[in-house]
Formats: sequence, C-alpha cells, structure tokens
Amino acid sequence: MNGAEKAPVLQTERLILRPHVPQDLDDVAALWADPAVVKYIGGSPNTREQSWARLLRNIGHWQALGFGYWVVCDRADGHFLGEVGFAQFKRAIEPALPDIPEAGWVLAQRAHGRGVAAEAVSCMHSWADKDRDWPQTCCIIDPDHVASLKVAQKHGYRIEGQARYYDAPISVLLRQRGV
Repeated sequence: MNGAEKAPVLQTERLILRPHVPQDLDDVAALWADPAVVKYIGGSPNTREQSWARLLRNIGHWQALGFGYWVVCDRADGHFLGEVGFAQFKRAIEPALPDIPEAGWVLAQRAHGRGVAAEAVSCMHSWADKDRDWPQTCCIIDPDHVASLKVAQKHGYRIEGQARYYDAPISVLLRQRGV
C-alpha cells in the first residue's frame, strides 16, 4: 500500500507506537539535541530547525509511501521515549543501499538499557511482516554501536557488508521477512 496513509497505533506490554504530530517538536528536538543519543548517529546534535524538518519528514513518509516512523511512548505514563520505524531516505551512501525499506530506531537516554529498543523494534517488525509484503528490510549502524547491533541481530538482521556514509564507516545489515 502506498500513499495517503496514517501510521497505525501499535501497542506492546510497555509501549505505545503512535504517529508523529507537530506537538511532538519539543520531545523530538530534545532527543536529537542530546550528544549521548546522537553519538553513533552522525555525532552532532541537531538544531531545533533540523528536528522540525525531521518531524515533518516522519509525518510525510506515511503520506507519501504508506510507511514511516512512529513515536515510542511509555504505555504507563505516556512519556516520549524515542522513534522507530521504516523509511526510504535515498541516502548518498557508497556502495548504495538496496532499494528496500530501511529500519531505524533512536531512543532517549531514559529508555536506554531497559529493553525498550528491542520491544519497539519487535513490534514494528511484527507489523511489517503482517501488513507489508516486503521480502527484506535493511538498516545501517555505526560499527562501534554495540547495543544497536545487538538489537538488530536479535531481530534477524545480519551484517552484509560495510559502506561509507558522510565519509565514516557504517555497517549494512539485511533482514529477511519473518525472521
């Protein structure tokens, strides 16, 4: 399915994955401005302006492609914990990524070490395996980001090779549907 689709609301035991809304700007800006969060994602904190563009991109992905990113919230108190989802970023990466959805996840420090990433990534892949006919998805991860590599591998991603993105090394991982 492509275009004019809104992100479904997904739930796990501890989490709610919901569509982004413009009112998420403060949380998105705080997430992407945290040096500890972006250490392995480009390394430079984002400005509020960059976070606004990211937020609009996340909303627009669903409208244009029928998939995208969700906001991850704590089910108990509704607090913002991060973002997870799938995208088509058309990255200038060498060698080029396959033309398949790219999975990604980024979580606020308060969610680190609590299994939130694994739970949210499992939920989004269950949705994809049920509601999309994608034979594969990919993701890219800084080779030094051990925690994120573990999350990816736990959910069926295998390192297929290395690439360069913004002149830095990056691991390219692939996952087969239903793994």
